Amino acid sequence: MYDVAIIGGGPAGLSAALNCRIRNKSVILFAQDPKTTDLHKAAHMDNYLGFPDTDGATLLDQFCQHLKNYELTIKNEKILEIYQMDDSFALSSKKDAYNSKALILATGLPKFRAIKGEEEFLGKGVGYCATCDGPLFKGKKVAIVSTMDEGEKEANFLAELAEKVYYIPLYKGDLKLAENIDIIRQKPQEVKGNLKAEYLVLEDQELHVDGIFFLRESVQPSQLIAGLEFDKKAIKVDRDMATNIEGVYAAGDCTGKPLQVAKAVGEGQVAGLSAVSFLDGLKQKNK
Repeated sequence: MYDVAIIGGGPAGLSAALNCRIRNKSVILFAQDPKTTDLHKAAHMDNYLGFPDTDGATLLDQFCQHLKNYELTIKNEKILEIYQMDDSFALSSKKDAYNSKALILATGLPKFRAIKGEEEFLGKGVGYCATCDGPLFKGKKVAIVSTMDEGEKEANFLAELAEKVYYIPLYKGDLKLAENIDIIRQKPQEVKGNLKAEYLVLEDQELHVDGIFFLRESVQPSQLIAGLEFDKKAIKVDRDMATNIEGVYAAGDCTGKPLQVAKAVGEGQVAGLSAVSFLDGLKQKNK
């Protein structure tokens, strides 16, 4: 059980982690490779106070070097689902499950849009981890929509269980798939059904299936935790960076404009301090 779990290793997530660790809270940070972040790709920056005429890679390296002075757990894992428990949060990835008392979302901007019907049928035939839910579809028909070659492994796994597997790759390159998998190179348009997902609508056809898995590099906050409120596409927060869910905070680009490093770092600090205050309040209640 960690005190704080942070989703995202950009400026907001790193700032939140620093401020939680300074106040001696145990932290687990879920972050992708820094070299794949938008900040690392920024070739020139001149609007971050104290670092004139720099670049994103240099700035990010400074952030990471600073955090090396503080002990925290960093996992290069994609969190797929978060469940709210009575007094904690349960987080699950493909590799493991984790628990924390407080949660900070610093996911940045999603690099994709959910298609029509996808979120409506989440948990009702639509999922984001084929290997996790695969046994539920033994002897059934499933479709996998993937933006990365990692999806091929999951398709091959499902091919050993399901009656039929359709694979829809949204990327280029040679595919390494079992012979009994149908490959369809069309963009998905919509998920349709009544009480559960029944059809995946493509550009030129509809697939009648029992389950549909969307495999992407990241998961949108709305798909991570149920009941989270949004203001248009941004996570709705107050001045303490608190969301509508007690113990859940958000910071950085996922809370809206301006999409600037300084804003992300500041919000990360506030979210971290707010999470610390929340945890201290829990201690007082339990005395």
